[in-house]
This record gives sequence, structure tokens and C-alpha cells, in this order.
Amino acid sequence: MYIFIDESGIHKRVDNSSFILVYIEAKHYQDLEKSVQKIEQNLNIDYFHWAETIWKVKEKFMDEALKLDFLAKIAIISNPVNPAKELERVLIHMMIEKNIKNVYIDGKKPKWYAKRIKKILRDKGISIRKLRTIKNNQFGGIRVADMVAGLARSYYDKKNLKKIEKYYNRLKKKIVIIVE
Repeated sequence: MYIFIDESGIHKRVDNSSFILVYIEAKHYQDLEKSVQKIEQNLNIDYFHWAETIWKVKEKFMDEALKLDFLAKIAIISNPVNPAKELERVLIHMMIEKNIKNVYIDGKKPKWYAKRIKKILRDKGISIRKLRTIKNNQFGGIRVADMVAGLARSYYDKKNLKKIEKYYNRLKKKIVIIVE
């Protein structure tokens, strides 16, 4: 199993933040990776990033990505938030699997961020060598996590609900836990 961690809105003073764990079974990961690349190729984009993508492209990406085989765990926290404290609090409850092959974190993070996740992994008996910080364009799984994070935060912030709600309802079928 591969786990991709992304968050959205942790820098904001209002609305909500989301911490997302996207779980992908190891036997299906290569299929997901190829599918994400194909979606991006069909949309004529280098790679998907929620904050940098116009709505029309987000819709097309979500239409296809929500068909893919993955599960998501979502934690929604009201802002303002202390990212270090909340990350540790929610990951303890969300990262409970034992058959983890690798854990990937989106973006260049401060050392405290990686240290907190390593501590959680160690406490759960998971090798910390399985943790890697990656760029958004390196793995399709992290782009799926980015989509889930942006979609969930937008839904809970009630921003453009008419546009967001139908996609969030599709995402709900892939959510195994929500921590609020």
C-alpha cells in the first residue's frame, strides 16, 4: 500500500484546513500512475495542481480521476490551525494500516513536518525509511491527493457548492474516514 499525504488551507486564517491521506494498493499503483498521466496528457497539462488549475480543467480532471481505484482519509480542521499539532493529532488516528510500502508527502516541507510524521510511523512500528518528501509532478498519487485535498476543503468551506457538490458526492464513495 502506498500513502500520499497532502494538505490544503493550513496557511489560512479563516474557513477550514484539510489533511488528506490517499491510500493506493500497491498492486494497483502502476495502473493509477499511468491513468493520471493519461488524464493529464488528454487535458494537455504538464501535471495537475488544484491551486494552479482553472475550473474547467479541474472538472475534467475530477471526472476522470474519481473513477480511479483509491481510498482517501480526510481530516477537516477549522482555521486558524497549528499545522504541527493538528498533523500529529489527526495522523495518529488516520494512519493505522500495517502493510504500508511507502509514504509520500507533497512538497518541500519544514524539517518539523517530516519529523512529526517519522515519529508517528516509528510509534506505529513502521520503518521511517518508507517516508519521502516529493514534488507534485513526481507521482500521480500525490496529484490525486492534491485533488482530494482541494475538493474537500472547498466543499467544507462552502465555496462554489453548486459546482463542487457533485464531485464531492462522488468522492464520498472513496472516503473511508473523516476526522472533524
